Parts: sequence; C-alpha cells; structure tokens
Amino acid sequence: LRDNRIELVRATWHELSISVSDVSLSDEGQYTCSLFTMPVKTSKAFLTVLGVPEKPQITGFTSPVMEGERMQLTCKTSGSKPAADIRWFKNDKEVKDVKYLKEEDEVRKTFTVSSTLDFLADRSDDGAVVSCRVDHESLNSTPQIAMQVLEIHYTPLVKIISSNSWPEEGQSIILTCESKGKPVPEPVLWTKDGGELPDPERMVVNGRVLSISFLNKTDNGTYRCEAKNPIGRNSTEYVLIVHDVFNTLLPTTVIPSLTTATVTTNVALTASTTTSATATSIRDPNALAGQTGPDHALIGGIVAVVVFVTLCSIILLGRYLARHKGTYLTNEAKGAEDAPDADTAIINAEGSQVNAEEKKEYFI
Repeated sequence: LRDNRIELVRATWHELSISVSDVSLSDEGQYTCSLFTMPVKTSKAFLTVLGVPEKPQITGFTSPVMEGERMQLTCKTSGSKPAADIRWFKNDKEVKDVKYLKEEDEVRKTFTVSSTLDFLADRSDDGAVVSCRVDHESLNSTPQIAMQVLEIHYTPLVKIISSNSWPEEGQSIILTCESKGKPVPEPVLWTKDGGELPDPERMVVNGRVLSISFLNKTDNGTYRCEAKNPIGRNSTEYVLIVHDVFNTLLPTTVIPSLTTATVTTNVALTASTTTSATATSIRDPNALAGQTGPDHALIGGIVAVVVFVTLCSIILLGRYLARHKGTYLTNEAKGAEDAPDADTAIINAEGSQVNAEEKKEYFI
C-alpha cells in the first residue's frame, strides 16, 4: 500500500497495524495481511465504506396554493450507500401513502433516492409543517430533515352567533358574523329577506356585528351575512322570530264623590289568554297596532255600572233617613178657624197639648 493517507501504526513480530485517514468510497475493497514464512501465511478482510446521504431538499411547492388544487412535493437525497430511507411527516404525523424511487450511480456506486407526496390542498392544511426525513446507518441515529410550511388560500367560512336565543318584543339582540378565510375576508355585508336593512336607526352594523334594538314583529325575517375575499365568497343565514310578552294587569278605579258621601270601589281584573282584557306592558312606540292590550270598552262599562249603583244607593239612603227623622204635633183642632190668633186657637183646640195626655217621641 502506497498512499499518503495510510500510515503504519504498529510493527512487531506479532502485530502489524495501519490507519487510513479521510476515507473515501475508493478505499472500499479487500485488504490482505501476509506473514512471510515457509510456507507464507495470509489473512484477508473486506472493508465496506458507507456513503453518507446529502441533506434532503423539498421541491414542487409554489406559494400560495388554492384550496382543492393537487400538490406534489418531492424529497430528494444523493450519495447514500446503501440506499437511504425517506419518510414523510405532516405536523409530526407520518404519511404512509407516498411514492419511492431509487437510482444507482454506476461510477461511484452510490444511490440517489427520491420520494413524492401527492395530495389535494385543503384549508385544514394551511400553516401545516410538512417534513421529509432521511434515515441511514451512517448518520448514527441522527436523521437529516427538510421542512416546508404550507400556505393554502381558501374562500371564507361564515357563521352567525346570536346573543339572545329567545328574543321578545322590546328587547335587543346582537348578531355576530364570524368569517374566517385566507386572505382575510373583507367587511361582511348584512341583508334582510334579500334586501337592505329596513330600519337603519334601530339596525346598526358595526364591522361584523349587527345590533337590533326595541324588537317588534316587523323585525321577523331571514338575515344573511356574506363575506368575500379574492378567492371567492360565502354566506350564511339566521331566521329571527320575535316572541310576544305576557303580563298581568290589576287596575284600580276610584269613583269621585258626587254627594256628601264618598264611595271608593276597587275593581280587580285578572287577565288571561282567553279574556278580552289582556295584559300589557311598556313597549316600543314602533310596535305594531293591534297587539294584545286592555279592552277599554269593557272597563268603561264596568265603571259606569258601579257609578250608577252607587248613586242609586245614596239616593235611597237619603230618603230613608229623611222620612224617619221625627214628627211633631202642629195640627189645630176643629173649629179653631175663628180664633183671633194662633195662640188662642191652640189653647181652644180640641185635643190641645194642655189637656192632652203626655206623649213620647222616638228618634230612629
């Protein structure tokens, strides 16, 4: 052996050792040690040199990729001996369905290995990290890795969130339109039943939020939120139903005094869903006419009947008291017309109080 990279390490009658520095693939082969005796004795050994694979590279990715397009990523490494092994990972999860190709270099006796990952781009892949890992026995359990971050563009995904699951008349509601897409969607567009919002004073749009105050039955309908970006547009709908409000009304009617006696009558009206006197509450002035409320004609009739009965009772009571107040003897006796004055007539009258029996008076 005559090579500057080969050195004699030890030479004794019992051992002969050499070292080879900067090992290359050409150093691979059979080495022979001979002992010059009679006869000559020899020992042989075959040296295998491993080809270390080059750092892998990923090709085939062009940013950005539209959702639904087919992607083909190729990972390639050269100089391995024996052929290296390539494995694919997406967010640390191994992908099994890949294509594997191995090519041998006849001159160097090394291998070029490539693997192709083929899949359809999906919005869930946006931001995912795809890695190609090369395993080889020469790497001492430390694989070489190449990585690629995916960028997927997709149309907006739209969803409406309501702040009130059971909206009632007079209340408020907030509808939030969540839109997620790449690129980021433009400001959303709110419509009602296919047209513009009918009441801008109560229906206020702030970015992606629609606020409706003082709800009434005219607000019932289908509200649509639409979002778009350079890739496309998408929309979703929310059906709003405003519910009635039911309360109990307990009015009190006071009759003013028409005579010396004052009469106060309390009338309690219990409202129910089957009577004409229906409960009412303070509500928005814009609420529709004809909504459930008190029956004023019925209440007025009841008040009139109470007043009439009260007046009749007062009149009858007055007459009764007047007739039983008391009676005094003031009649003149028969034949007293010729008396010169009233005193003489009373004295001369038959049955005069002078001669009359004592009588008692009773006051009831």
